[in-house]
Amino acid sequence: MRRTTTVLALVATTALTLSACGRADETGGGAATTGAAVESGKADGTITVWAMGAEGEKLPDLAKDFEAANPGAKVNVTAIPWDAAHDKFTTAITANSTPDVAMVGTTWMGEFAGLDALDPLPSNIDTAGFFPGAQKTTEVNGTSYGIPWYVETRLLYYRTDLAKKAGYDSAPTDWQGLHDMAKAMQTKAGAKWGIGLQAGGTGSWQTIMPFAWGEGAELTKDDQYSFDSPQMLDAVKYYQSFFTDGIANKSAPAQPTTEPDFASGKVPMFISGPWMMSAVEKVGGKGFKNKYSVAKIPAGSAGSSSFVGGSDFVVFKNSKQRDTAWKFVQFLADPKTQVKWYGMSTDLPSVQSAWDDPSLAGDDKLKVFGEQLTTAKAPPSYPTWEQVVANFDTEMEKVTKTGADPQKALETVQQQAQSIGTGQ
Repeated sequence: MRRTTTVLALVATTALTLSACGRADETGGGAATTGAAVESGKADGTITVWAMGAEGEKLPDLAKDFEAANPGAKVNVTAIPWDAAHDKFTTAITANSTPDVAMVGTTWMGEFAGLDALDPLPSNIDTAGFFPGAQKTTEVNGTSYGIPWYVETRLLYYRTDLAKKAGYDSAPTDWQGLHDMAKAMQTKAGAKWGIGLQAGGTGSWQTIMPFAWGEGAELTKDDQYSFDSPQMLDAVKYYQSFFTDGIANKSAPAQPTTEPDFASGKVPMFISGPWMMSAVEKVGGKGFKNKYSVAKIPAGSAGSSSFVGGSDFVVFKNSKQRDTAWKFVQFLADPKTQVKWYGMSTDLPSVQSAWDDPSLAGDDKLKVFGEQLTTAKAPPSYPTWEQVVANFDTEMEKVTKTGADPQKALETVQQQAQSIGTGQ
């Protein structure tokens, strides 16, 4: 589950000319505010940048382009391990020693904005060209505090060769179709498990929520969490059915499908992000890329949706180089920069126009990720989200592994969420 679940433990028309989409449905709204406009002209001065994981290691090379275009500017990048990042940020915020600019996990935005650590997006930076769901990850109470840097979403991976044995020439487009196809993968194509789904545990909400969103579920209502809606119940019952019907492995670990499982046909379907393409092709060997495909999450009554993850880029309030910091953020959101960064990292662009580049537009599987991103959604940006959703994961494990009643499980989640509150 790569970057986004690690954070839990995870396309524009012109360079950062993207319209801030309000987030009243998921954050409780509030009047949107913007920061002071960024001055025109070249950037100058030195800025410090923190970035995590492989991105932090590769970003200095990309930053050289910014320095070349702004000879008076210097970008000092510090790479931080993901598992140490959250504590490092909170310690720096407390000590008033934050960097000028930073890559921030999408689920941390509400917390850091709640600590009054982030600078609101400048008024002359428009946000209309980002994928809507990605843009919403930057918004807290209707105010944007950064830009979505790169994005990811989840699709259905399936073995096309085994699907044909099961009697299917294409992927299912609705819930019943997915259930039937997964069963047929067992009975007709010889798979041990029809589909690999996470049986609860940390991050399982990221697989369950797309089905809830597909039914039209909202995770908040009247500035409070809302987990006990009829739409959420329908989604959880459906998800549970794969385990009670013996189609998915209720004893599966946190990563229910490994690359060898998929390559061998033991588990011929699973839901995951774009990073799994290279992973399964490496294990599957020569020609394996022609034995599988990807498809949008099968639709519920409200359509097809998925989880949008990735990372945002922010400027901290105490930056003494605010203009240069925001100009660097603008540089990261330029479509040409995003295409170059994709080539360096395989991180998918958050700017929609970047997807017109042949390096992305020419890949049929990547195109499906781009299509799913147009309807993908983000969780609420409440500061307590991670605490609340940990309880959700725990209750879902009872639902999948022991057959616990979905309604009672959601009632428990709702009671816990109300007790914890939104943290606003």
